[in-house]
Amino acid sequence: MPQPPEGSPIAVVLSGPSGAGKDTVLRLALSLDDSLATVATAKTRPPRPGEQHGVHHVFLSEQEFDEWLAADAFLEHATVYGHRSGVPRRAVEDCLQAGKSVIIRTDIQGARSLRERLPGCLLVFITVPDLAALRARMQGRGTDSAADMELRLNQAEAEIAEAAWFDHVIINADGAARAAAEALINHIHAAASATPA
Repeated sequence: MPQPPEGSPIAVVLSGPSGAGKDTVLRLALSLDDSLATVATAKTRPPRPGEQHGVHHVFLSEQEFDEWLAADAFLEHATVYGHRSGVPRRAVEDCLQAGKSVIIRTDIQGARSLRERLPGCLLVFITVPDLAALRARMQGRGTDSAADMELRLNQAEAEIAEAAWFDHVIINADGAARAAAEALINHIHAAASATPA
């Protein structure tokens, strides 16, 4: 298992198009390196099969989300695909105070916002080799209707065009999730090592 880097823990913003394998890469990175942590983002959408409240996301009603907003409990929040999403401020602060670099998985809109709110954060974009691979993954996932998939593919094309402003772009090709996770860990360690303790 990699040793925690010298320096300070950092905030890492992980983004990329739907279906690029962000969750898989994140899960693998966390299993390979215990100096890393993540936070469960708040969502107003219903859970997908296998998702657990407080583990994958914090599922909130619209009223609960409004209450969190009023309490300034989010580092950032946005409406994506008709549902609201937010990054809990306290969870990120707790991870950093515990000495762990925290990976915040978010969409492009959230990444743009976090870039402004977390100066010095590391921005990592996970993508696939091409849109055909993305379509195949979305179809294989089986969680989206045909109309939703077309919406997500159109959105993905626009998101991929924004990869240039991220610090690093990692291609998550089929069968290469572990290599993508190792690349993510290496980028985090390099950035954390460059951050004064």
